[in-house]
Amino acid sequence: MPTTPTLGNWIALITLGLIWGASFLGIAVALEGFAPVWVAAGRIVIGALTLSGIALALRVPLPRSPRVLAFALGMGVFSNALPFFLLGWSQQHVTSGFAGISMAAIPLFVIGFAHFLVPGDSLTRPKALGFALGLVGVGVLIGPGVLAASGSELEELARLGCLGAALSYAVGAILTRRCPEVHPLGFGMVALWSASAMMLPAALLTDGLPALPEPRPLIALLYLGLLPTGFATLLLVGVIRSAGPSFLSQVNYHVPVWSVLLGVLVLGEDLPGRFVLALAIIIGGLMLARRTGLRARPAL
Repeated sequence: MPTTPTLGNWIALITLGLIWGASFLGIAVALEGFAPVWVAAGRIVIGALTLSGIALALRVPLPRSPRVLAFALGMGVFSNALPFFLLGWSQQHVTSGFAGISMAAIPLFVIGFAHFLVPGDSLTRPKALGFALGLVGVGVLIGPGVLAASGSELEELARLGCLGAALSYAVGAILTRRCPEVHPLGFGMVALWSASAMMLPAALLTDGLPALPEPRPLIALLYLGLLPTGFATLLLVGVIRSAGPSFLSQVNYHVPVWSVLLGVLVLGEDLPGRFVLALAIIIGGLMLARRTGLRARPAL
C-alpha cells in the first residue's frame, strides 16, 4: 500500500525532476555522435554497470523469485528499453520542447492505471484536481510558439513516438509498484541488465559498432547512463515502492520547469515572463494533489 510521502520522497522527487529535466539536452547532444538505438543501448549499459558497482560494494543480493524477475523484465522493457529508444528516435524529428512537455502526459496515464491496478492509490477528488491544475501550469509554461514545427517530414510520427514513450513510462511505473517486496537496488539492476540484453544486440544488428565520437556526445552519453538511467533508476524504484506511482508521476510536471532553468543557466536562453506564474500553478497543483486533511473520496 502506498504510504504518505516523506520528506525523503519529496527530495527524491525534486532530484529526479532536475536529473530528467537535463536528459533531453543530453539526448540531443548524444545524437550528434550516436544513432538513436546506440543512445538507448549505451545509457542502459552504463546505468546497469553503475548499479552493479553499487550493489557489489553494498553486497546487495540479486532477487531470485521468478515473479520478481518477471516484474524486473517488465520494468526493463517499459521504463528503459522502449521509451529510451522512442525518445532517441523522436528527438531527431521534433523540437526538444515537445519531447519534454510530452512527459507531462505520464501522470494522466498513471492515475488512470493506478485507480484500477494499485490498491490504496485510487483517484480522489483532490488528487484529480491537483493533477489537472499541474497540467494547466505546464500549459502556461509552454505557451504559444514552444511547440513550433521542426520541419521534418516524420514530425507527426515522432510526436506519436514521444507520447508512446510517456505511455510506456506509465506502464513501467505500475509494474514496479505491483512487484512483490524486493530490494530496490537489486530490482533496478536486474531491470537494467534485462534492458541491456535487448538493446545491445539490437544496436549491433542495426548499426554495428559506432565510431569513436567527439568528446561532446560521448560526455552526454556518459551523463545519460550515470544519472538519468543508473542513479535515477535507484531513486525511481525507491519512491514508487514507498509512496506509489501516482506520487512519482508528478515529477513530470517538474521536468519542463528544470528544462527551462537549465536552458537559461547553461545555454543562456531567455527566461519566459510566464515562468514564475507557471511554477506557482504547478506547485499549487502538487500541494492540492497530496492533501491528506480531506476525506479521500473516489473521483470515479
